[in-house]
Amino acid sequence: MSTPPLSGAGMAGAAGAAGGFPGPPAAAAAAATREVNTASLCRIGQETVQDIVFRTMEIFQLLRNMQLPNGVTYHMGTYQDRLGKLQEHLRQLSILFRKLRLVYDKCNENCAGLEPVSVEQLIPYIEDDYWKNEERGPASQLRYATEERREILEVNKKLKQKNQQLKQIMDQLRNLIWDINAMLAMRN
Repeated sequence: MSTPPLSGAGMAGAAGAAGGFPGPPAAAAAAATREVNTASLCRIGQETVQDIVFRTMEIFQLLRNMQLPNGVTYHMGTYQDRLGKLQEHLRQLSILFRKLRLVYDKCNENCAGLEPVSVEQLIPYIEDDYWKNEERGPASQLRYATEERREILEVNKKLKQKNQQLKQIMDQLRNLIWDINAMLAMRN
């Protein structure tokens, strides 16, 4: 996850040395004609945030390994080297935050004319035909309630029948077990 440099000079120098990309004037013209959409800006912003987190973790790692010069014999060269690395990471972190601010501002600018969309409109769902075709007045609510009550009564009726069948099966099993126990008792 490396961050591309913000300045065009660093990219143009490296690209010119490779010989595969055009120089600074052609690159600037190509960048001007190419329009960046909001989705790619969001992707760039996400990568920038990931780079910020990575750099911050590196800073904390450097700080954990760094010892303060508090009178203990310590190599000043090593300390200065680590301090330089820390300052470089902090400088790069500030550049990344400026880049993130630019991306944020550009995204807000691109989305300024858009109307906010409610969350309900973004969630797809299948509507029930009953509610689609009929009114929601008291008569339709009464009809819906009576249909629901009728369905509940049918389910209760079927449930009672199943309970009766289960009771009969349990009675038969109880009688069978009674008979088996009686035969075993007679055998002994």
